[in-house]
Amino acid sequence: MSHEQTVLATLIVYQLALIALGLMTRERNRDGVDFFLGGRQLGPTVAAIAASASSSSAWTLLGVSGAAYSWGLSALWLFPACVGGFAINWMFIAPALRRASHETGAVTVTELIAGPVGRQGRQAIVVVASVIVLVSLGLYVAAQFQAAGKTFTETFGLSPVDSILIGAGVVLFYTMVGGFWAVAVTDALQGLMMAAAAVIIPIAALMTVGGPFALAEGLRAVPVDGYLSLTRNMAWPAALGFILGLLGIAIGYPGQPHVVNKFMAMKPGDAALNHARRVGIGWGVLVYAGMLLAGLAGRVILPGLGDPEVVLISLANLLLPGVGAGLLIAAILSAIMSTADSQLLVAASAITHDLEIGRNRGSLLTRSRIVVLGLGLGAIGAALYGSQEIFSRVLFAWAAMGAAFGPLILIVITRGPVSARATVLAMVVGFASSVSAYYLPPHAWKGVFERIIPVLLALAIVYAAGRAVRPRNAG
Repeated sequence: MSHEQTVLATLIVYQLALIALGLMTRERNRDGVDFFLGGRQLGPTVAAIAASASSSSAWTLLGVSGAAYSWGLSALWLFPACVGGFAINWMFIAPALRRASHETGAVTVTELIAGPVGRQGRQAIVVVASVIVLVSLGLYVAAQFQAAGKTFTETFGLSPVDSILIGAGVVLFYTMVGGFWAVAVTDALQGLMMAAAAVIIPIAALMTVGGPFALAEGLRAVPVDGYLSLTRNMAWPAALGFILGLLGIAIGYPGQPHVVNKFMAMKPGDAALNHARRVGIGWGVLVYAGMLLAGLAGRVILPGLGDPEVVLISLANLLLPGVGAGLLIAAILSAIMSTADSQLLVAASAITHDLEIGRNRGSLLTRSRIVVLGLGLGAIGAALYGSQEIFSRVLFAWAAMGAAFGPLILIVITRGPVSARATVLAMVVGFASSVSAYYLPPHAWKGVFERIIPVLLALAIVYAAGRAVRPRNAG
């Protein structure tokens, strides 16, 4: 078989395995808690890798490696930003969120923030939170489907339309059929595939370049001003804004519903949590270091790429044999699927569980599957006709949700309920200020205005206008 045929055959086998997992987990869905949280029985290893894979989308494999290819050494700031976010989530958010979710019986992040049924102002919280989830995750899923399109187009020369439809179709099928269990199990498998890609492709690229010293020589020859500068040769005020803007990615991690719901689904027990913490943070270190190295080595091996975000795909096709390339391109698709499936499930929960739309029209499971399909089709439309840059679109959705939900989640799980008025105001201000900053003209401090200031504004609102009603029992 030719290289392309071998890659295609490997991908087909991999996709069939994902579909089979979806079918195998179908019978584990008996009610909404099963479909959206796996009955709160997720083991630590699966939870750690699934949460990590969900937070590390196509942006991680294609966007981060593409940033290193384009920016040079200044992209290294993405490492403490992203791994720092992993640490924040696993060290501070996971223990308290899991405990709060078990205590309250909340199935979704929105339900946890809104409080029990009958609470004054609860419906306003649910509506505002659900709208934010649907808008942000709709754009986020569309970016994942675009990444699938780039992968298939770069590898097989398929049209972007066909590529997007193929990648999206597989994700929609196993998410609709298997719900949370299918998403968690496939995310764990896909997280392992991503880790393999983060080891094999950078090592192969480094060997092709000729080792670390040859890589350093090659990078010195790159004809881009500031390529070897950690600040891109900016004056110090601009450099400070650039660095803080990237580090601000870390504070968005607690506000990602499709990530933190894995903490809510974990089995109880400190030993399980400690194990999951080690696995999750270790996974992040491995993957982000690998992607940065791949991007830098790729700049030396493939200096003329028109689209920097295909550097990882190009390296896999160039450096690896057919089966190896197939598996590692499958890993790239894994990054797409492991985020898109979780996001579709969370978005569906906003409609069927939180908003209870169509509650008198069939079972929750049936309605949830229909909603997943509808949301997926909408995301496909956005992927076909929207902006094609994965890096900026993902950061936009990430920052908006991080500002809207992160401060509230932190306060609710550590201190207790926040007044309804302050909750709504914090979500609206955090989300709106982040979105507004996204449309500011490009400048060095734009990342600070988009990812840090909105979070601080939301936190200030919680403390100034709606202090926690009561401290939460730390035990």
